[in-house]
Amino acid sequence: MSYLFLFLAIVFEVIATLNLKASNQFTKVIPTLIVTVGYISSFYFLTLSLKTIPIGISYATWSGLGTFLVAVGAHFIYKQNLSPWEIFGMALVIIGVVIMNLFSKGNAQS
Repeated sequence: MSYLFLFLAIVFEVIATLNLKASNQFTKVIPTLIVTVGYISSFYFLTLSLKTIPIGISYATWSGLGTFLVAVGAHFIYKQNLSPWEIFGMALVIIGVVIMNLFSKGNAQS
């Protein structure tokens, strides 16, 4: 269940972050509400994931996959181009997250 919570935290964070630009410095109401609700929901689900997932693994997964998905989303929504070096860097982030999740021997503390 913790990985479902982590997944939801990532989804809400990506939605919130992609709406930052649309909020126009918080002058547009709907995108600003999406940002606010998205970040609150993201952190709520992130805290729930910490019941069994170590904080280092949870945060690395949340931030790494969030970064990747925001960059991809910005490419399609805002037409922001990704250079080969940016794609390479994101691939390294994803590889790092996968390695951390596969080989972590840490346990969450209650």
